[in-house]
Amino acid sequence: MRALGLALLLALVSLPAAAQVRGVELRTPRAFGYFQGDLVQVQAEIRTDPGFTLQRPSLPKPGPVTYWLDLRDVRTEESRGADGAHVIRLRLTYQDFYVALDARTLEVPGFPVTVESAGTNGSTTAVAQVPTWKIGVSPLREVQPERRDDPAEYLRPDGRAPRLDPQPALASAAGFLALAVLALGLLAYDRAWWIFGHRRGRPFAQALRALRRAKRQSQGEALYREALLALHRGLDATDGRRVLADDLPDFLGRHPAFRAQAGGLQRFFSASRLAFFGRDTAGAGTTLPLPEAEALLRRLGAVERSA
Repeated sequence: MRALGLALLLALVSLPAAAQVRGVELRTPRAFGYFQGDLVQVQAEIRTDPGFTLQRPSLPKPGPVTYWLDLRDVRTEESRGADGAHVIRLRLTYQDFYVALDARTLEVPGFPVTVESAGTNGSTTAVAQVPTWKIGVSPLREVQPERRDDPAEYLRPDGRAPRLDPQPALASAAGFLALAVLALGLLAYDRAWWIFGHRRGRPFAQALRALRRAKRQSQGEALYREALLALHRGLDATDGRRVLADDLPDFLGRHPAFRAQAGGLQRFFSASRLAFFGRDTAGAGTTLPLPEAEALLRRLGAVERSA
């Protein structure tokens, strides 16, 4: 009697676990007509009670399954079914390497998958068994083909490839080349390159170009004076008149886009006064070093382009 009660208790405990996995269903595009090297797709749909999720480490790993079959890829999807069940879909891709001499049916091994439900009192696990299934494989050639005197007659003739017209591709390439040239021209116009460097409205770009030419021809104090003169010419050409240190507030009022460079322009005028009126080029170089003067020109040119 005690043994019978224990058996009933074990049966009652096992009932919820049996209900955790509601079913497993396999679906394939076709079950026959596979040749050596073909990819075989199969979908395994596992239905469980709500709250269960897939334990991914329990999935089969891509690699050899048997001597003639490899598992190439495993993808998963989880959703909720119409009946409230949790649905886990496994999309498996196999590759067949069986060298068939005749049409025959082969068995693909199944595998177990673990699902888990985490609760306040711990986690519950269950195992869903994906069953074995079968595929039909076919040979690539006849086992005993018709006998021929010339072995070359067993080979099929080469197929004829259609002749492609290159004109559409050439026309497209020419169109894209024209668009590229147009874009390059617009960029050159915006950046004041080549013939656009001398156009009206870009005096700072011209001054920067003049400074770069001077760097190839002179150095030392002469080069520094050329840099200051280039800045003076850029300011004068931008304002259309001579701009001195006392004129800087009026210049910034007429050209508000340059107000952010007011600090650098003030240092420039201080250095210019030392270099040209105080005859102190060394002191001017300390107030506004040559690299900073060139950087100021570049910033003014950038403001000039954006304005």
